[in-house]
Amino acid sequence: MRIKKNIATSENGFIFNPATGDSFSGNSLASEIILAMKTGTAADQIKHGILQKYEVTADQLDRDWEDWMVQLKEANLLEN
Repeated sequence: MRIKKNIATSENGFIFNPATGDSFSGNSLASEIILAMKTGTAADQIKHGILQKYEVTADQLDRDWEDWMVQLKEANLLEN
């Protein structure tokens, strides 16, 4: 899945959809993930980087990732 190209993010986790005017608050990891998704980085590569950088199990990351994807979809931030 890819983030829509027009979605703006900041380093501190602010996410803005200029098409709808909606804004969201995340954290620095959320911004990092969205930036990677916008540049076309595959989900597996993003997850691998998270596993290397943070203390999280693969199972927990998979659960959190699925929840995150649902949130992004509900917020209309993903490309179709």
